[in-house]
Amino acid sequence: MFTRIFGKPKQEANALTTLDKLNETLEMLEKKEKVLIKKAAAEVEKAKEYTKAKNKRAAIQCLKRKKLYEQQIEQLGNFQLRIHDQMIMLEGAKATTETVDALRTGASAMKAMQKATNIDDVDKTMDEINEQTENMKQIQEALSAPLGAAADFDEDELEAELEELEGAELEEQLLQPATTAPAAPVQVPAGRQPARPAPQKQSAEEDELAALQAELAL
Repeated sequence: MFTRIFGKPKQEANALTTLDKLNETLEMLEKKEKVLIKKAAAEVEKAKEYTKAKNKRAAIQCLKRKKLYEQQIEQLGNFQLRIHDQMIMLEGAKATTETVDALRTGASAMKAMQKATNIDDVDKTMDEINEQTENMKQIQEALSAPLGAAADFDEDELEAELEELEGAELEEQLLQPATTAPAAPVQVPAGRQPARPAPQKQSAEEDELAALQAELAL
């Protein structure tokens, strides 16, 4: 139990420790390589000086040491290449392990969810939902049903009466006389004014009023 709980963090810690150790070794090899490169370059300069001084033996010794340094440099390069290879493999293995752990965790969670959700419980829940839906539909139908005097009305009879009204309205429209076309406007020639209507005859009361006004004026 404790191995299962604490094993994975311990493995991850070991992987990180190994990567740190490889990095440190790689840095140490790179430093040594730089030192050897400087030493090889110094031997070349010494060989040039001895050549100028006509000291052939000393110049050859310098070139031999340069060769030895170059061999060590090549060896250190191979060491670095192997360390790089090891680091890449270790990082890939670490990524693979983390991926597998993540997939295992997801599978465990899925399994737990499936245990918590039983198919029988799902069927029971769906049956309850269908039953509640049917009950609600019946309640809505009961509420929408007509009450009182409206419940006694015959729908067929009302539809027949509506058809009679529509037929009577159509018959009335067919019996209406056709409307006459509006009279065309009379064209009056230019320069001629239309005749004014004749003044209407005054009534007897208007005549008496006019006579009274004439007497008062006198």
